[in-house]
Amino acid sequence: MARISVLDEAVSLSEPTLVEGFPGVGLVGKIATDHMIDAHGMVHYANVHCDGLPPVAVYLESDSAATTPVRLYADPERDLVALRSDVPVHPSAAAEVANCLDGWLDETGTFPVFLSGLGREKDEEPPALYGIATGNGSDALSRAEVSDPPEAGLVSGPTGAMLASSLERDRDAVGLIVESDPQFPDPEAARILIRDGIDPIAGTETPTDGLVDQATEIRDAKQQLAERMRQATEESTQAEPLKMFQ
Repeated sequence: MARISVLDEAVSLSEPTLVEGFPGVGLVGKIATDHMIDAHGMVHYANVHCDGLPPVAVYLESDSAATTPVRLYADPERDLVALRSDVPVHPSAAAEVANCLDGWLDETGTFPVFLSGLGREKDEEPPALYGIATGNGSDALSRAEVSDPPEAGLVSGPTGAMLASSLERDRDAVGLIVESDPQFPDPEAARILIRDGIDPIAGTETPTDGLVDQATEIRDAKQQLAERMRQATEESTQAEPLKMFQ
């Protein structure tokens, strides 16, 4: 049965900001979310049980307790929640996962920040960041001075499904799209996501030097997940241009 199972009832949140970290192009959403969880010492707040998620149990370092592959972490002081996913979500299951999370978003009055990578070959220029919005989410993009997209495109996977659901419900939400390495984990793009998008929107201050200083270690650590996604030939979530359809 689809549900969000809260583990720590002592955690008090008031209309929090959710940072969504399903893996996709460059694993930028996962790298950014994992980094924020570690940087802010966020606590394991809830397990996510959704139809469509792989039926697997995950175990964590120095902890014998089995847990779900998708979890929520909370920082009550910053009114921040992060969705950490250790598995890709098959595109055919994206709608089921989005529907599972919808009720919790509405019940808690959460403002979601969805993250997606747009595959671009690396060059000397820093990755560009763009924003899209549903409801009144454009107000947050304006405050954060996030640029509009320079071209038409679409967001797929669970991130795209959750954006589509937010659009249908007229929920206030934003989607951040960053240019990312299409083949390898991209800590640099994740740093741009946090510094220029997530932090200004959520009102947080997240140290990101480690994402640059430890880029090689981060790529190596995430490479196995990136390889599993390539073998599946389908990304969990990604942005892509629409020019081919126009």
